[in-house]
Amino acid sequence: MDVVNQLVAKGEFRILKVPLGFIKVLQWLFAIFAFSTCGSYSGMFRVAVECKNRTDSDLSIEVEFDYPFRLHQVYFDAPSCKDGTTDRLFLVGDYSSSAEFFVTIGVFAFLYSTAALSIYLFAYEKYKANNKGPLIDLGVTAVFAFMWLVSSAAWAKGLSDVKTATDPDEVITMIPACDEEWNRCKEVHDPVMSGLNTSVAFGFINLVLWVGNLWFVFKETGIMAPFMRPPPQEKPAAPEAYEQDPYAGNQGQGGYQPEYSQDAEYGQQGAPTSFSNQM
Repeated sequence: MDVVNQLVAKGEFRILKVPLGFIKVLQWLFAIFAFSTCGSYSGMFRVAVECKNRTDSDLSIEVEFDYPFRLHQVYFDAPSCKDGTTDRLFLVGDYSSSAEFFVTIGVFAFLYSTAALSIYLFAYEKYKANNKGPLIDLGVTAVFAFMWLVSSAAWAKGLSDVKTATDPDEVITMIPACDEEWNRCKEVHDPVMSGLNTSVAFGFINLVLWVGNLWFVFKETGIMAPFMRPPPQEKPAAPEAYEQDPYAGNQGQGGYQPEYSQDAEYGQQGAPTSFSNQM
């Protein structure tokens, strides 16, 4: 594009003001937000088990879990309410596949955005040479748009399952002592999931950014250039020459002179005849 070339010529960082560069910066930022909010998460919840024999009770059972959410490896000890013994229990589910897939796409999107920005800023002429750079950029952008769709949807489903598996009310049903009527079990603290909810939101924001960027990268390929040229303008027709008045020449020499009729000629000729008879 001529506008991009002018911005690059004036200063390499001015390309960030056009949609091609500005959206790439947003992709870079939101990719960081997506994988960091998911990959750095660590949460916990607490439940309380109050036994009939108060000495066996545990009113603050803390359960911690974190990324990549292999919950089947997370365990806690709950009182059995029998002679001071405890039962070791494990959470249910392994949701590492969807979480790791989401984080992996975010990391690779961040790396590609960094490389693309570097090329835009410092090697834009080589990027445009032979039109190979925009075509490769278009293909990679399309792949990442699809990957963000798949990974965000998978992680949204995985997060829903993580919330269910770490719900204190659900965990209480796993404790054998809580099945006894004379024991009381309740939740003390719910896990904070706002960071994980934000990561899903960032995933779909990335999807919108990468899909929207397809158009601006497609314009750089020049594929649509022949179809966007204005139609050739027709040359104005030469003014038609006016027909010359056949009497124009006569008018220029004194105007139109009517022809004399035969009667007039006869009259003029008859006058001398009658005059001669009178003589």
